[in-house]
Amino acid sequence: MLSSPAIIDIHCHTAGIGAGASGCFVSSAMRRNVRFPFFLKTFGVSERELQQHGDSLILERLSLRLSESQHVSSAVVLAMDGVVNAHGDLDEAATEIYIPNYFLGRECRNYSNLLFGASINPHRLDALERLDKAAEDGAVLLKWLPSVQGINPADVRLKQFYRRLQELKLPLLTHTGGEESFTRVDNSLADPIRLQCALDEGVTVIAAHCASNGLNAGQKNMDRLLPLFKVYPNLYTDISSLTQVNRLGHLPKVLRHVDIHDRLLYGSDMPIINSFLTSPWWHAYRIPFPAARRIASIKNPWDRNIALKLALGVTEEVLSNSWKMFAGATPAPFDLCSANGAPAGQQIFGEVY
Repeated sequence: MLSSPAIIDIHCHTAGIGAGASGCFVSSAMRRNVRFPFFLKTFGVSERELQQHGDSLILERLSLRLSESQHVSSAVVLAMDGVVNAHGDLDEAATEIYIPNYFLGRECRNYSNLLFGASINPHRLDALERLDKAAEDGAVLLKWLPSVQGINPADVRLKQFYRRLQELKLPLLTHTGGEESFTRVDNSLADPIRLQCALDEGVTVIAAHCASNGLNAGQKNMDRLLPLFKVYPNLYTDISSLTQVNRLGHLPKVLRHVDIHDRLLYGSDMPIINSFLTSPWWHAYRIPFPAARRIASIKNPWDRNIALKLALGVTEEVLSNSWKMFAGATPAPFDLCSANGAPAGQQIFGEVY
């Protein structure tokens, strides 16, 4: 049993198809992609259920499943802004997944264990106003996926946006390394070197996935990220997705850098942890067979993910770092919820192995 404080997952996704007037949408190309039904299954919902009950059903089931975790107390759920055109407006034709802040902020307020992670493309004409609004609505961080949203973090035109982020004390959680879940990407925009502009403005930057895959300028992205920790005390990274089959060996590689252990934050990349992609059996070459079997038998996806990361060398200190950063982020009051935040009288659906 862990002796550390309850863990906060800083990297949890949701989804939506526009059901229940959520404002969410998924492009036709993405809906035809094999990943779409796979992701719905990992969330434990079907498209038919979303049509019947609305996109808020995913948040309800996320909260309920999280409430049964023995180790993870809350999760930051991430919105997803889209591509912005030359006029500073949302370019729906170029956007594959859209989860608006107003929907997610409203839904997270219904659950004591879900924290609101906003997403704002800084090229929107009203980006600063949206940033202020997100902070007012309880956002605990801002999430970017530059290679998909068409954001160059090194663009000097973003300095005003960065300064406002710093004033609001909102960390920037931004994808680093290659992105493989979307049909159109520009992975040069996820080069960790591009984060220096935000870091120079004093923004607390969290490099998602520790730049654990892909190349830029002929160099591994992780090798481009690691030297930045010595220069910028405001740089952090999360260990989300590092147990996936396509990132085997990356977590032990990160953990060898003991000097950055206090900069590592726990993230799950939920719902991926609820799939075969993060099965402990992929790591059987590193952990004993009995341990892999025990971990595979754990029903709760967060507890299974924690157990696997512990087996691979993640320390309790590392797992407690996210609590230290976000423990003061208290969700707004909620209604008819159990002690851990899930609505009473519901049942968990759709565990995936």
